[in-house]
Amino acid sequence: MEPTNPHPMKPTLFTLAFALIASSAVIAQDSTTTKTTTVQADGSTDTTIKTTTSNGTLTEYVPGTTFILKEVTGPVTYVYGKTVAYVTKSGKVITQDMLNTRIRVGNPVSVHYVTDGNNRVISRVVVDD
Repeated sequence: MEPTNPHPMKPTLFTLAFALIASSAVIAQDSTTTKTTTVQADGSTDTTIKTTTSNGTLTEYVPGTTFILKEVTGPVTYVYGKTVAYVTKSGKVITQDMLNTRIRVGNPVSVHYVTDGNNRVISRVVVDD
């Protein structure tokens, strides 16, 4: 007679829990908004841009020079765009005077960027309220 498994649900629950954790890590890593250019019937165009959002912990920060995040995949270096908006999750704009107290190494942030060649060019940084 073959032995029976006294806990038949354990492997299933473990597999389900592992899959949920793994999928959460991928979701937290990057999200992308793809935008395109469309030519209208009257000849006008509607142009949109692809923006990606990444989340991580700020590991190096020198305003206008250095911006490195520790992400799920490791450290990622970003370059500054012509303009960078700094905001809170609720949408409050962080002024230049507030930058040193709100944007700090060790803080979690979200970065909106566009890819230009091999560079990730920051357009927006979002911090907790």
